[in-house]
Amino acid sequence: MVVIMENNASDEQIELVKKQLEDFGFQIHESRGVQKTILGAIGVQPDFDTRKVSILDGVSDVYRVTNPYKLANRSFKEDDTIIKMKDVELGGNKIHIMAGPCSIESEDQIYRLAEVVAKSGMKILRGGAFKPRSSPYSFQGLGEEGLKLIRKAADEFGLLVITEVMQIDQIELIYKYTDIFQVGARNMQNFALIKELGNIDKPIMLKRGLSAQIEEWLMSAEYILYNGNKDVILCERGIRTFEKYTRNTFDLSAIPVVHKKSHLPIIADPSHATGYRDQVPPMARAAVAAGADGLMLEIHHDPANAKSDGPQALLPETYLKLVEELRIIAKAIGREL
Repeated sequence: MVVIMENNASDEQIELVKKQLEDFGFQIHESRGVQKTILGAIGVQPDFDTRKVSILDGVSDVYRVTNPYKLANRSFKEDDTIIKMKDVELGGNKIHIMAGPCSIESEDQIYRLAEVVAKSGMKILRGGAFKPRSSPYSFQGLGEEGLKLIRKAADEFGLLVITEVMQIDQIELIYKYTDIFQVGARNMQNFALIKELGNIDKPIMLKRGLSAQIEEWLMSAEYILYNGNKDVILCERGIRTFEKYTRNTFDLSAIPVVHKKSHLPIIADPSHATGYRDQVPPMARAAVAAGADGLMLEIHHDPANAKSDGPQALLPETYLKLVEELRIIAKAIGREL
């Protein structure tokens, strides 16, 4: 249930309405926008008479949210969520790129690529220290040594870090080194993990599952929001279909759908979506045109010898050229890269 307070509702009125809702057995989540305050009343009470709330002083309107996701719903929070990290604001008018290698392989590699990211004017360095691989024989990442290397490289060039967490017992370790936690597609519905991530005070980027519907994806985000972490970033990375000429089917239509249904920022990952570097630039350009709040791109100075996902990694010169192309597209749609 969503309770919309009047524009001139006093703090005292808001607190009294929240107290009454709690007495009715609801859990309250408050969203204060520029002009109005919205209270999300969470709790399964099918026969509850909403008139009990609509008559309270300061209440403008009350209605039920029929979608199963409540806190991620734009009905609950009309204004776009903007996630602030140092000098980066993700979800506003500026588009951000998270770039770097699939896996952190060595100090030389991550320093080279951090320098490229900084040269492009971007602010977020990506890189995996723990890698979920389809084969147990594939490179699994450097673990804490990789985390130390990416943190050191990011600090050297004034960048933020995003890296993937795969299981609950990694959270405390990764927390020391990262600015953003990444939840991969395979873990989108690892509810034990994402509930724990709801308890921390750093942003969570939640990738769409391999075959997940948009509603299922938003429900996973709901777990994080419900447990207290309001800084959730969605990432469209393609879904599994019958098509074989791309690694996945890049669902660009998810971007405007999510913007309509939810207040959460959404970025796109054309590297994992397509699986081939020649397909990444056109899909990156299309994602920005479709309204993505950011991109996640894989780059590597020697992709032929990369330890993971070399075929989809952009060479530094290709990446730098793409960034300049994306600046033009962003400007054309009234945004900034």
